[in-house]
Amino acid sequence: MASYVYPKYAWSPPPELSVPACAGHTYPVVIVGAGLVGLTLALDLALKDVPVCVLDEDDTVSVGSRSICQAQRTLEIWHRLGVSDRMVAKGVTWTTGEVYVGDRQIYSFNMQPEPGQRFPAFINLQQYYCEQFLIERCQEVPGIDLRFRNKVTGVRPANDHVAVDVETPDGRYTLRAGWLVACDGVRSTVRSQLQLPYEGEVFDDQFLIADIRMTADLPNIRRYWFYPPFHPANSVLLHRQADNVYRVDFQLGRDADAEEERKVENIDRRLRMMFGPDVQWEHEWTSVYKFTCRTLQRFVHGRVIFAGDAAHVVSPFGARGGNSGVQDADNLGWKLALVLKGAAPASLLESYSIERLQAARENIRQSTRSTDFITPKFPASQAFRDAVLDLARDFPFARAMVNSGRLSRPTCCPESPLHARCDGGDWSTAPVPGDVLPDAPLANGAGTWATEAVAGRFAVVAFSDSTTALPAAPRDLSSPAVPVECFAIGDADRAPAGWTLLRDRDRLLARRCDARPGTTYLVRPDQVVAGRWRSLDMHALAEALRRATGN
Repeated sequence: MASYVYPKYAWSPPPELSVPACAGHTYPVVIVGAGLVGLTLALDLALKDVPVCVLDEDDTVSVGSRSICQAQRTLEIWHRLGVSDRMVAKGVTWTTGEVYVGDRQIYSFNMQPEPGQRFPAFINLQQYYCEQFLIERCQEVPGIDLRFRNKVTGVRPANDHVAVDVETPDGRYTLRAGWLVACDGVRSTVRSQLQLPYEGEVFDDQFLIADIRMTADLPNIRRYWFYPPFHPANSVLLHRQADNVYRVDFQLGRDADAEEERKVENIDRRLRMMFGPDVQWEHEWTSVYKFTCRTLQRFVHGRVIFAGDAAHVVSPFGARGGNSGVQDADNLGWKLALVLKGAAPASLLESYSIERLQAARENIRQSTRSTDFITPKFPASQAFRDAVLDLARDFPFARAMVNSGRLSRPTCCPESPLHARCDGGDWSTAPVPGDVLPDAPLANGAGTWATEAVAGRFAVVAFSDSTTALPAAPRDLSSPAVPVECFAIGDADRAPAGWTLLRDRDRLLARRCDARPGTTYLVRPDQVVAGRWRSLDMHALAEALRRATGN
């Protein structure tokens, strides 16, 4: 019996099927696909008072565990949307990875060596749980019209809207979208309708995922084996998930018979060699796959926008797929909201394409390196890999060359047109424009963290001390359409007019931002640094804000 019971979401006839007048209504945003990316974007927009309609052809969550490694940055985004606590409580927290050659551990690594973080580096939580929690949160938030069993069959862009043809159990209808966001996965119907090329590479090597439920005294550690005695010709990955479910990922080789490998008796034979004759398990989910790396060359096509696997796809090693898709939604949400509210030109959305295409290409580059290391194509590349593994037993420099799926990290986008022209000087350890502002605990009360303090709107973060006074915050920096909050980080008794005082516990935030008295950052609603200065300059801040909003 499977550990997870898949929910069934009720079919509800949309008004367009019965009320002719509804056919002329234009929805500000229509999202295709109720997966991790589409649901995250729907929540983000609705919490910014932008109504959104979500179309999904199914009536349940994703079948199979699929994307299981939820990264710290993803958890920070979900925290702003009100859903992270459930994820962390249900998921399996892990920070340590171990790499083996044969049956010998050659080294281990810590994904979160520095304390003072709101969230762990990673939790392992099956995608179906993440989607379920996101759907339940969407059902709590006004302004989200979730439509299950609504299959998109046609997309017809126009100058001022996109017409979307939808098939349902009770018939067909057409709705109008001001903006259409395709979050409908690697086999995107929207992308196919627009006949957009999805360029990249499919790798020949094959892998078997076997999700099994078993009671075992195994630590919460990511383990990767090259040439293990129980699978001596290839590699194996082991992750623990919620509900005592373990993911075992076997490299099969390019010549393996996928249908034979899927058979339970063959999976059990491999698992028996790995875990021994006495361990009992139940099968949860099985998949045989090949690595794929593809991307669109632009993510914005008129009023149709692509996000997640509909825009780009990478191999699963490194946990870049789901996490980068959630970061797409985080990048797009505030920009689309500003455009819809008339506070920014539509050209602002081109920055989404520029920034997230940079991220996709970096993820593909890293994923391809992982693939080339795990599945060497030539005898020379295999000899190089084996030499690196041999050196890594004793030499730290070689460990940096071992690539068993280097794990997802937020991607800096230094070439964004939204970044301010910042002053020079020594910024040796500071985040650069395009980086996410580092997290750190604050002393303003229990549970207060830098990432949550500044999230969701533009923020000015200025560091001061008892001898460096900040001027009053300019009243015209913030507006109802583009709210800006000014935060003074320091130890003063009270903040100057217009500033919110935040106390930097243990000075971790100042250290991570390489801050001195006067150091100032402009942070976007997605917590990305838009500008930085060594001294507070109100004119430079105002100019940077105009630039960051596409004005």
